[in-house]
Amino acid sequence: MYTILRGKNTGLYGQEIDFAQRLIQTPSTSLKESGVADCIEREMQDIGYDQVHRDDFGNVIGTMLGHEAAPTILLNSHMDTVNPYTGGVWQAPPYNGKVDGDQLHGEGAADCKGGLAAQVYTGALLQRSLLPLRGNLVVTATVAEENGASIGMRGLLEHTLPELGLMPTYAILGEPTSLGIYYGHDGWMEVDICIDGSATETLRDATRTITEDYTETCTLPSWTEIREVGPILHAGSGRSCQTLHMAHRVVEGKQATAVLEEIDHHVQLAVRPLPDIHAAVAVHKEKQRLQNGRMVTVRHTSNAWTTDPFNRLIERARQALAAADCEVRTGKWKLGRLGMGTAGAMLVNEFGIPTIGYGPGNEDQAHASDEHVACSDIQQAVYGTASIVHALIGVPVCGWTTDEI
Repeated sequence: MYTILRGKNTGLYGQEIDFAQRLIQTPSTSLKESGVADCIEREMQDIGYDQVHRDDFGNVIGTMLGHEAAPTILLNSHMDTVNPYTGGVWQAPPYNGKVDGDQLHGEGAADCKGGLAAQVYTGALLQRSLLPLRGNLVVTATVAEENGASIGMRGLLEHTLPELGLMPTYAILGEPTSLGIYYGHDGWMEVDICIDGSATETLRDATRTITEDYTETCTLPSWTEIREVGPILHAGSGRSCQTLHMAHRVVEGKQATAVLEEIDHHVQLAVRPLPDIHAAVAVHKEKQRLQNGRMVTVRHTSNAWTTDPFNRLIERARQALAAADCEVRTGKWKLGRLGMGTAGAMLVNEFGIPTIGYGPGNEDQAHASDEHVACSDIQQAVYGTASIVHALIGVPVCGWTTDEI
């Protein structure tokens, strides 16, 4: 079976890289994904997915139906990217999608258009290899992940997939894992600290005290960031107000609600000695308009998540990669910047769906200038993902039992 998969995947290599290039060459910053969604939808139709459509949130869904109603495997990658210039100056245009040797360059190459291309072509590889499926394969490209709330994934899980009768048994994210099996990461939250007082100088003292306290106590990198938002505002009542914006890491074993309470307690202690100063702490919220015009309210908070390392999903993934003669390596995302994350927090914590990440690219390339991914890793991700999917929902072939696949 693996010889068949390898051979067919070699034949698909040119199409895989061409598709990844076209994804990069189509700008798709968060909330502006319609152009790249068109590209993905056409590719799935050309490949021959059983069903391809775009939902009310702008997500693209391609399905390959198995002989039975369950289980269902969800392959997911987000199609949006950050603004390419937030990570620094690029040596080449960020949307050129240039291949230099084995490296494919451009915005989103690692995070995660290389992974998206690999997942879309996982369906193509299984189809070309004539490997029948017992369960269903659902490949999705979601909107609005980089904006910090995985809005597209929420719409997919709350509305689209239930309406299709295809709620996932397991999920695999195409985020960059350097082709390792990743099963969790820390969470994060963004908080608004609103301070008001009758004297401008005292208000400045409060702002400085809170900022300095957090700067001194948080010695770990990427743990807390705090900054002033705009100027001091003067109300007609004679009082003035200042807002601080804080981003804070939420480690495994702690809930975001508990972290919010700790921040509030710390802030109240800081302002208590100052006369006539009041402070309020709340999770940062904002309204955002999706690319299809739908308005949503986003709460910038996410708990840490992890899938049990002994869950069947991880065990079968390890077995499948070993049988396919792929490197088997497990770990968790380190998330070098606050605000970074994956849809795994929502899948695991809110919907109870065991989830792993398996994709090409190094996570250090995410949100960086001159982002790149190895073309050979995209090809390997197609092969590895197809092996995992078939181990979970494939029909045993060539005399192999389910446990031997």
